[in-house]
Amino acid sequence: MGVSKTDLFTEEQNNISLLAKALGHPARVAIIEYLLKIDSCICGDIVDEIGLAQPTVSQHLKELKNAKIIKGNIEGKAICYCIDEETITKFHHYFGNMITNLNNKKTDCC
Repeated sequence: MGVSKTDLFTEEQNNISLLAKALGHPARVAIIEYLLKIDSCICGDIVDEIGLAQPTVSQHLKELKNAKIIKGNIEGKAICYCIDEETITKFHHYFGNMITNLNNKKTDCC
């Protein structure tokens, strides 16, 4: 979608779209699952866990960080990554509302 078209949508719609796009690769989903499992780690641990090359993992981490799904702190020469709970809470709220709306539907369609 062109940059000029995003203004047709709400801020929440644009934000959810960016989150969904960032989750659109299985390696990124695997990274998130790993971070949830161990609560934090350095990039090298992620490379070992995911099995992809360091530059590839770094690119996926960059995408997740740009979408604010993860955050990172520099510790010496390493960067520790963890889940950004605020962003995940927004995602949870969005899908929670969707499920509530589906459960409250009074008609069956399709």
